[in-house]
Amino acid sequence: MKVLRGVFAFYINSSIHVALAVVSLLAITVLEYNLTISKEIWAFVFLGALTGYNFVKYAKVAGLHHRSLTQSLKTIQVFSAICFVLLGIIAFRLAIDVLIITTAFGLATFFYAVPFVRSKNLRNFSGIKIFVVAFVWSGVTVVLPFVASEVAITGDVLLTFFQRIFIVVALILPFEIRDVPYDALKLRTLPQQMGVRNTKLMGLGVLLPCLVFEFFKDDFVVAYIISLIVFCIVLGWLLVISKPEQNRYFSSFWVESLPIVWLLVFMLFEML
Repeated sequence: MKVLRGVFAFYINSSIHVALAVVSLLAITVLEYNLTISKEIWAFVFLGALTGYNFVKYAKVAGLHHRSLTQSLKTIQVFSAICFVLLGIIAFRLAIDVLIITTAFGLATFFYAVPFVRSKNLRNFSGIKIFVVAFVWSGVTVVLPFVASEVAITGDVLLTFFQRIFIVVALILPFEIRDVPYDALKLRTLPQQMGVRNTKLMGLGVLLPCLVFEFFKDDFVVAYIISLIVFCIVLGWLLVISKPEQNRYFSSFWVESLPIVWLLVFMLFEML
């Protein structure tokens, strides 16, 4: 049992779970629009999400406590380094336009953690943290597959892009609520500025346009709409019951699992 707990903790802490969530959102776009992308793109997105998140989470800690890192964090560092090398190898097999767009989103991730203006990174700019993350996730999981498959970006795709931004914002809010006791006041996160209750109302509010946008698309997929409704209902419920004093894995596992569940529900209704 102790070994299983250790494996599960590594799975969460090394960002494998969050990387699978990002890949699931990519898969949802691919299924919704019947796109075809190479296995290199799948691997690139997975490895990019994993290394990017680990860089954001652990870069500062590693810099301050390099000699006193715990064994688990050292293992994550080695694992991330291996993944980064693989990411670089795969990059040589991708088209230039794909590399350009992934570099743009990669820089947004880099400056999320690294200071670039008056010793401030993107995370330190009041109130924009979650929107930076939502923009990067949406770009990688909606725009990138169209660029990679050389399919034109239509009005429907733009609606999906903004829909995905709202969805990711709502997904992040339980984490923001969890971090209220720990975030510095200067970060001015949404729960700090609006309060936990109003943050929840905002999260429920941004889910509504996600559903409304479907009625403005020229083409729609019934299985996608049903899975989106299920996803929004479950996410809305988890958001409502979120609180600063959370179970250790409430956000980092259960909330983060929702994109994976969304994909599985989508695939299930596709087969019916």
